[in-house]
Amino acid sequence: MLLAASPAPPETPHTGGLLSLIGGTGGLLTVAVLGIALLLFLIIKVRLQPFVALLAVSIAVGLSAGLSVTELFGTVQRNDQGIVSMIETGMGGILGHVTIIIGLGTMLGAILEVSGGAEVLSKRLLGLFGEKRAPLAMGMTGLIFGIPVFFDVGIFVLAPIVYAAAKRSGKSILLYAMPLLAGLSMTHAFLPPHPGPVAAAGMFDVSLGWVIIMGIVVGIPAVLAAWVYSAWIGKRIFVPVPQDMLEAAEEARTAVAAEQRAAGVTPPEQPVSLGTVLTIIGTPLLLILAATFSSIALDESTLRSVIEFFGHPFVALTIALLMAYYLLGIRRGWSRKSLETVSTASLKPVGNILLVVGAGGVFGAVLKGSGIADALAETFDDMGLPIIVLAYLISLVLRVAQGSATVAIVATAGIVVPLVADGNHSQAFLALVIMAISAGSIFASHVNDGGFWIVAKYFGISERDTLKSWTVLESVLSVAGFAVAALLSLFV
Repeated sequence: MLLAASPAPPETPHTGGLLSLIGGTGGLLTVAVLGIALLLFLIIKVRLQPFVALLAVSIAVGLSAGLSVTELFGTVQRNDQGIVSMIETGMGGILGHVTIIIGLGTMLGAILEVSGGAEVLSKRLLGLFGEKRAPLAMGMTGLIFGIPVFFDVGIFVLAPIVYAAAKRSGKSILLYAMPLLAGLSMTHAFLPPHPGPVAAAGMFDVSLGWVIIMGIVVGIPAVLAAWVYSAWIGKRIFVPVPQDMLEAAEEARTAVAAEQRAAGVTPPEQPVSLGTVLTIIGTPLLLILAATFSSIALDESTLRSVIEFFGHPFVALTIALLMAYYLLGIRRGWSRKSLETVSTASLKPVGNILLVVGAGGVFGAVLKGSGIADALAETFDDMGLPIIVLAYLISLVLRVAQGSATVAIVATAGIVVPLVADGNHSQAFLALVIMAISAGSIFASHVNDGGFWIVAKYFGISERDTLKSWTVLESVLSVAGFAVAALLSLFV
C-alpha cells in the first residue's frame, strides 16, 4: 500500500533543484505544475508510452524538488539486503496489491468469454425483456458481463449481438450499442477487478469491499442516467448496421472457433446455463462484501476470521477462477491444456496496464517523499474546495488532456492521497473519493482516447456522430457518478 510503503517526508526542506531558485512552498508547487505539464507534453505531443512518461516525470520532479540521487534511487545497504530506493518502493508498494487481483480477474473474464457466457447472458435477457425492451437487455448485458472483462474485450465479444438486434429491428444501431457501452463503461470505471478502481484502492489503502459497495451505489444511478440519454440519442441519430463489421464478426467467430479447436477446446452442444454464469461472476463480489460487513458487524472471533479469509480479494477471485475452470471448462469437456492456453493468452494485454499503474505509484511516492504532496495539501486546504471535488476536477482535466483513464486515475491518486493522509477519514469516505476520481477519468472520451475509435470502428459511427453519442454518453456517466458520490460524501 502506498501510504504504508512510501518514505516519510524529509524532516528538513530540500534546497537543491528549482527550490534553490524559488524556495519554500512556492518552489514545490512550481515543480508540481511543471511536472504535470511535462507529463501531458510527453504523452500528447511526444507520444511517449505512458509508463515511460510517468517514470521520467517522477525522476525529473524528484530531482527538481531537491531530492538527492541517493534519496531517489537508493544505495546499497551495508547489510547487503539489497538496493533500497524510492522508485522501487513506490512501484512495489502498489503492484503488490494490484497485480494479483488484475491477473486473476483477467483470466476469469477470458474463461467466461471463450465459454460463450456472454452470448447466453444476452440471449436470455433479450428473451426476458422482449423485443421492445431490447436496448435495456443490451444495457443489462453490458452491466453484468462487464464486471469480469475489460471494456474493449466486452465490445469485441458483444458487438455481434448488437448487430443482430439492430438488424432485426431496422432501427439505429445506437439504440442498442449505447446502453451496452454504458454498462461496460460503468463497471470498468467503478468496480473491481478493473484496473482503475483496484489501483486507486491500493494507493488509498481502502478495502475492496468498500470500493464495491460504493461502486454499486454510485454506478447504478449513473448508468441509469446514461441509459436515458442512450434512448434519447438513439432515436435522433440513425446509424445503420455496418455491413463490413457484420462480415468481420462472422469471420471473427470462425477464427475463434478455429483457435478453440487448435487449443483442444470443443464446445459442447448444450450452452452454458445463465445460472452458472451469474454464480461465477457473483461469487467473488459476495465473498468480498461478506468480509467487509463482518469486520463491521462481528466481534473478533473464529467465524469472523474465516469469513475475512475467504473474502480476501486474492482468495475470493481464486475461488471464482477455479469454479470457472471446472464449471465452464473441465465439466464441459475442456482439457487442462485448453484452460492453460486460454488463461495465458488473456494475460498478454495486462503488462502495459500494470506498468502504468506501477509508474503511478512511483509518481505518488516521489510527490510524498519530496514534500510536494504536503505543499499541495496546504494549498488545496487554503482554496476551500472539498477534497472530493478536487479529486474529480484533477482527474477530469488529466483525462481530457491526455485520453488515458488509467493515467488519469494513478496520477490523480498520487496527488490526492496525501491530502487525506492525516484527515482520519472513514473507509466509506475514501471509497467515495476513489469514485470521484474514477468518474473524472471517463469524462468526455474524444479523439485522443483509444476507446473513442474502438466504438466508432465497431459500430460504424462517423466521428461527428460518435462525439454526439459516445462522448456525451461518457460525460453523462461521469457527471452523474460524481454527483452521487459528492452527495453521499456529506453523510459518511
